[in-house]
Amino acid sequence: MGGRVMAGLGVVKESEPGERRVAAVPAVVPRLTALGLDVLVEHDAGVGAFHPDSAYAEAGATCVDARTLDARVDIVWCVGPPPPERLRAGQVLLGLLSPDGNPELVAALAARGVTALSLDRLPRTLSRAQSMDALTSQANIAGYKAAILAADTYGGYFPLLMTAAGTARPAQVLVLGAGVAGLAAIGTARRLGAVVTGYDIRPETREEVQSLGARFLDLGVTVSDGVGGYARALTDEEREAQQEALQERIGDFDVVITTALVPGRRPPLLVTEEALKGMRPGSVVIDIAAGRFGGNVEGVPVDGTVVVDDGVTVVGAGRLASAMAPAASAAYARNLSALTAHLVRDGAPVVDLADDIVGAITVTHEGSVR
Repeated sequence: MGGRVMAGLGVVKESEPGERRVAAVPAVVPRLTALGLDVLVEHDAGVGAFHPDSAYAEAGATCVDARTLDARVDIVWCVGPPPPERLRAGQVLLGLLSPDGNPELVAALAARGVTALSLDRLPRTLSRAQSMDALTSQANIAGYKAAILAADTYGGYFPLLMTAAGTARPAQVLVLGAGVAGLAAIGTARRLGAVVTGYDIRPETREEVQSLGARFLDLGVTVSDGVGGYARALTDEEREAQQEALQERIGDFDVVITTALVPGRRPPLLVTEEALKGMRPGSVVIDIAAGRFGGNVEGVPVDGTVVVDDGVTVVGAGRLASAMAPAASAAYARNLSALTAHLVRDGAPVVDLADDIVGAITVTHEGSVR
C-alpha cells in the first residue's frame, strides 16, 4: 500500500519591483518538513535577502521554476501577492495581501477559487496569534531603520558632542505615532543620542513613550483605541485641530519621523505643506507611511526624496522593511511558519472558518469574498 502524498508548500519569488524580501528563509524549512510538507522554492526567490538556492537545498527544500512550483503546491507563501493567474483553485495563499486596498485582486482570487489568508487582518488583540503577527514584526524593523535613515540624512549630529572645536547640540527628533514602528524609532533615536519627543492621539501611549526616555507631546487631540488595537479615524474637526497644533510645534524639531498607518485605510495627513514651511532649513522628515495611497506628509514621494523650497528634506520611506531584507525575511518567515503550523493537520491545510484566527484573516474561500 503506497504512502500518503505529501502536500506541497511553495515559496514564490516576489514580483513587486524593488521588493527584496522573501517569504521563507532556509532556517524555517525543517519546521515545515516536520509538519509533513514538501517545500518547493522558486529559483532565486531568496537572492535579494542573500539566501541562494543552495542554502534552501541544504535545508531540505527543492528549488524549481515558477511553472513547476505553481503546478505542484497546495500552499503558497508570499510577501506581496503574486499575479492571480499563477494560482489555481484549491490553493491556499498566505501573505500580506492588503485586501482592503486591492478589491480587484480579491475578486480575481475568488474567481479562481483560491483560499486567500491575509496577515494584514490578523487581530492584534488575540494573544495566541502574536507569533503570527507579521505587521508587528515588519513595523518594528521599519521603525528601527527609519531612525538610522534619519540620522544618515540629517546634516548634523544626533548626540551631544563636546570637542576641542566646540560643542554640538543633540538633534531634536519628533516621532509621530507611538505604535510598534513609532516606539522602535523612538528607542533607536534615543540610543543614537538624540533628544526625542513622541506623539500619538491615543493618550494611553504616553507611558510607553516616556518609558523609553522620550518626552510626550500633547497637542490636545486624543481618541481611544478603535478596532483591533488601532486608533479610530479622526473626525474632520479633530484632524484640522491636530494639524494646526502640530504646525505650531513642528519648527522646534530638526528631524520628524512619521509612522501613523492603519491597514486598509489611507494614511492620516499629519504634516501639511504649511507645516513644512515652518521647519528650519536642513531639517529632515522621514515618512514611513508613504505609499500608493499617500502618506503622513503632504506631497511625499512614494519612494524617494525631495527637498522642498524651504530646504527641508522629505523622504518617502514606505519600504524600509525591504531595505533590511535579511532580518525582515527571517522574522516574516517565522510568522508564516507559526500560521502554517496552526493550519496544517495531518500534513494538509485545513481552513476552519470557525477558528478565531483563521476566520479573521480569510479573505476568499471556495469562490466567495469574505
